[in-house]
Amino acid sequence: MRNFIQTGETLDLAAPYAVAAGEGALVGTAFGVAQNTLANGVVGPFDVEGVFDLKCVTTDVPAAGAAIYWDNAAKQCTTTSAGNTKIGVATVTKSSGPAVARVRLNGAF
Repeated sequence: MRNFIQTGETLDLAAPYAVAAGEGALVGTAFGVAQNTLANGVVGPFDVEGVFDLKCVTTDVPAAGAAIYWDNAAKQCTTTSAGNTKIGVATVTKSSGPAVARVRLNGAF
């Protein structure tokens, strides 16, 4: 197909702030996980699909399949929808306390 560019699981995006490899970032309305450590404004590869362990509000306890949102001010996942961006779903039930949630990103949001 002549108009095919790439599969789309990974996009080259400009980091909206300094981000370490494996950390999430909201770039406009696209959410991705940085493959490399990037300084603010530097273009690099972000995974926009896949399953990742991401920093999450410790008191949130989403069940498997629950919607997960990105709190851009706190730079972490949450189950709170108000004022946050939906990024995917929890793939396993998270207990209270761990600082990470296992999240399946949905590149369509």
